[in-house]
Amino acid sequence: MKRPIYKGLRVPEIPIYLTVIFLFSLLLLYFDWKVGIIAIAFSIYLAFYNWRITRKRRVEWTRYLEDLSENIDWSTKNAVFSVPMPFVVVELDGLINWYNPRFGQLFAEGSLLGKNIKDYIPALNPYDLIADKKDDGDNMEIQLNDRKYRMYWTPIGVGNNRENSKILVFLYFQDITEEMQMKAKYEEERSVIVLVHVDNFDEVMNNTDEAKRPVVQAQIEATLSEWAISLNAGWKKYERDKFVMITRADALKILEENRFQILDSIRAISAGNKIPVTLSVGVGADGKNPLELIQFAQSALDLALGRGGDQVVVKRGTRLYFYGGKSKEVEKRTKVKSRVIANNLRELMVQSNGVFIMGHEVPDLDSLGAALGIYRCARHVEKEAFIVLNRSNPSIHPLVSQLIEKDEYREVFITTDEALDMIDRQSVLVIVDVHRPSFMEAPELINDAEKIVVIDHHRRSAEAIENPTLTYLEPYASSTCELVTEIIQYFDDKVELEPLEADALLAGITVDTKNFIYKTGVRTFEAASYLRRAGANPAMVRQLFQDDLETFLARAEVVKNAEIVLPGIALSYCSPGIKNGSLIAAQSADSLLTIKGIHTSFVLYPDKDDVIISGRSLGNVNVQVVLEKLGGGGHLSVAGAQLHDIDLEEAKEKVISAIKEYLEEGSTK
Repeated sequence: MKRPIYKGLRVPEIPIYLTVIFLFSLLLLYFDWKVGIIAIAFSIYLAFYNWRITRKRRVEWTRYLEDLSENIDWSTKNAVFSVPMPFVVVELDGLINWYNPRFGQLFAEGSLLGKNIKDYIPALNPYDLIADKKDDGDNMEIQLNDRKYRMYWTPIGVGNNRENSKILVFLYFQDITEEMQMKAKYEEERSVIVLVHVDNFDEVMNNTDEAKRPVVQAQIEATLSEWAISLNAGWKKYERDKFVMITRADALKILEENRFQILDSIRAISAGNKIPVTLSVGVGADGKNPLELIQFAQSALDLALGRGGDQVVVKRGTRLYFYGGKSKEVEKRTKVKSRVIANNLRELMVQSNGVFIMGHEVPDLDSLGAALGIYRCARHVEKEAFIVLNRSNPSIHPLVSQLIEKDEYREVFITTDEALDMIDRQSVLVIVDVHRPSFMEAPELINDAEKIVVIDHHRRSAEAIENPTLTYLEPYASSTCELVTEIIQYFDDKVELEPLEADALLAGITVDTKNFIYKTGVRTFEAASYLRRAGANPAMVRQLFQDDLETFLARAEVVKNAEIVLPGIALSYCSPGIKNGSLIAAQSADSLLTIKGIHTSFVLYPDKDDVIISGRSLGNVNVQVVLEKLGGGGHLSVAGAQLHDIDLEEAKEKVISAIKEYLEEGSTK
């Protein structure tokens, strides 16, 4: 153990040797009184000497402590007065008790003593700093004049007793202006990677006269080149319709402020092309290294393509930002992808020991029809197949009733719990008409399945299944039933649909196209034609859409309640507790579009503490983008959302606010 430097100043204990000497003197007195008296006198002298030395050392010890305390006080005061930053002492109510000259220089006034610091720094409340029970050394950033400061605080209790004690707060202000400027400069100069993909390059070229194709391609590259040069970015074409660009974060900020006008510039190209050119752009920013930036950019590009193209997705870490999406999805004429998906799906089924199929929560005819089409494919390769359906609902009840009357389908429909008991790693899980786990009928199955297939026609959402075995996500398609019908044709020439299955597939196409009005392309009619040949009965399909009188009157009431909140945009609601409210909301939104002067509709349905929203559009407004702001999704003309723990009036305000925000962003067509 180290010896303290003040050991010589210690006050000694009463020495044991004095006691021994005194006892020895008494012993001598017994044997020889003369020698004993001399010994006792000597003992008394030694005791006096020890007392004197002890007293002297106590005085020296006291003087040392007093000097040390005085030096500490002086050093503390000198440190406070000499602190190289603005410093102020305030009471809990903000009254200034003392400050150093550096703090006084921050304000062009005379003495600040006795004044309240909140008059000079409104955002500062000393009492809140203490009330929050934050530890000493906590800090906050504040702006004073044109400088940025990091403020530290320390509460100090003063006073000799409880009655007279009070708390003072020491505030220190560290100037971090240069630090923040350097940080901002660093952030501005961080690299950003941009991946650009011409969505419809083949379609554009195939529909352009051969002599003008080089001109169109040159115009695309020239437009992109001018764009890159304006951003001081380096760029390179690595395929005929794919480009990569490296720029800086400050350039990305300008692009976001202008909402990526390159989308409009490319779409405006007219050099003999009959189809407008569109881009999908993926931007990776805020990555830790170049590899992460590339991964962010590729993930963003995949999302932009999955959402139908003609848009930009910016990925900053886990955050996603969407721009564009003005155009309707352009139908792809080639069926190569359908053939590839069908072949791969067949191989997966053949190698499996069972197929499980599920759609979205509260399934509709598109979801159930697609599930039945996949079921028929699985049965064609002699695999057991099951459709996960926890409960029916009014929109599919007529079809489900007819299915369970037939022996073949009585054991097809199973619940989530039954599926969890039956599924294994060798099973194939096919998900139709949905790709967001939170919207699925049984999201628990995803963790138990090793082979997952996703078939959907909705625009890709930020929330999607990670790394599925097979994905067929085509926003251009009218419905998932259209995609499944094409898969059936390439799955095997000998696949024979049951008439009721063909009816279900045709009903799914019919319901999503609103009787072949919206998002209906050549391939939609080709799919319908195939189903008609397979035994679909249009009259039977029509019966699946019939409503009872109560539903019809409820829908009429919703239309009556509608109000025009913005030009061409109607907003209405269902009465709380109405039977089949979500179905009536969707049907009413469709009905509102049949009224002259209305091109976009939103209908709200209060369901306990939640509000369900159905959005519909003729294409003037992208209802998917609008409802994505509220956590929903869908595609350009049909979308939905669900708000939790909110009443109807608050939900109305949120919808109107989202519409206005969308219009202000210039996202209207």
